[in-house]
Amino acid sequence: MTISMYQALVPSLIRSLNNLAVILEKGATHAEARKIDEAVLIGSRLYPDMLPLSKQVQIASDIARRGAARLAGLEAPAMADNETTFAELIDRIHNTIAYLNTLTPAQIDGSEENEIVLQVGKESMNFKGMPYLLFFILPNVYFHVTTAYDILRHNGVELGKMDFLGKPS
Repeated sequence: MTISMYQALVPSLIRSLNNLAVILEKGATHAEARKIDEAVLIGSRLYPDMLPLSKQVQIASDIARRGAARLAGLEAPAMADNETTFAELIDRIHNTIAYLNTLTPAQIDGSEENEIVLQVGKESMNFKGMPYLLFFILPNVYFHVTTAYDILRHNGVELGKMDFLGKPS
């Protein structure tokens, strides 16, 4: 059996983002139970030169949404990076998942050889569709979801590996 670009991308992104929403919900519950201002957790970092939790969630959302849209030959819907609460971050994740659910296999399958050009500052990154999916989109989303998990875990939120992986389908 052959796996398609759509099957490799969209269900993987949706699963990771759903798991991120659960992780954020646990962060919100932790903050409320311990009477911690949620802004403290949302602004937390693993190290001073790293981005805070809010930015990790925003970037995971952006890469998932924009990456899938590029492979589908579409413009991704814009999202303002203005979330300051767990509820707003969770809503952003749900909106990203809702967008991913609008994409169809017909829009993404066959994009293996498509030219993808990303402007990163003054530099360009050039990919074919398959390497873009395998070596840019998925690793970046996993990195930022993992970092969000790590920030909350570092701050005492009771999380385990299964929160990252999610329940078996």
